[in-house]
Amino acid sequence: MRGSFKILYLGDIVGRPARKFLLERLPHIRETNGIDLVIANAENATSGAGINLKSLRELRSAQIDVLTLGDHALDRDFCTGADENRDLGNVCAPCNLENGPRCPDFVICESSGIKVGVCVVLGKHFMKLRASCPFKKFDEMLAKYGPSVDIFILEVHAEATSEKIACGWYGDGKAGLIVGTHTHVQTADECILPHGTAYITDLGMCGAHRSVIGRDISAVLESFVNGARCKLVIADEDLRLKGCIVDFDRATKRAIKISRFVHLD
Repeated sequence: MRGSFKILYLGDIVGRPARKFLLERLPHIRETNGIDLVIANAENATSGAGINLKSLRELRSAQIDVLTLGDHALDRDFCTGADENRDLGNVCAPCNLENGPRCPDFVICESSGIKVGVCVVLGKHFMKLRASCPFKKFDEMLAKYGPSVDIFILEVHAEATSEKIACGWYGDGKAGLIVGTHTHVQTADECILPHGTAYITDLGMCGAHRSVIGRDISAVLESFVNGARCKLVIADEDLRLKGCIVDFDRATKRAIKISRFVHLD
């Protein structure tokens, strides 16, 4: 058995083009990189806002083990309806979101005998949805679930870069991995923090690189320049998958390496 346990964590999946690209490429990516577990943010998976049952099934078939949500968690009835037959077991909603969706707020996934727990907190600054303190909620979730998993992962879905960085420093030595999502722009600050936590401020996105954070350029320019109300359609040119790959020591369960991940069309 290899000495490392590898997790691929992908940034926000934006619309159908990204879903299709993942279906085509992810199985090969898993095999060639020796990936044990794949986690991806899917809150923009359906038409750029939220996720529906069709999109969920597609992403599961692409070999994604855990799907996370963010501030668009309430944009689709799928996540708020009362149908108990819907299988949301591997969909993780923000744990500090007031009146949140009926998805789990903590997901445990086991691979190769290692239990990985995934938790998402929503940032408070510049976000429209009301959320409780992400720092205090992280401590609550860690105390509740930390003892039952080998690797505890925190995703910080936030607008403010400073808030995500603060969460990284706050969680250093508590979580095995802390990643930021939401802004769709991959940052170049991946590192192992002083007390052993792997960290990156934003994973970036899965979708069209020739775009404005996944949307058609001309429509976004029309909106910004002329103040026009126009449909911001999903772009589909120059598709890329972005995120990070983190190696954990199988014996100690501690992060030993974090690398930015980019896969081009």
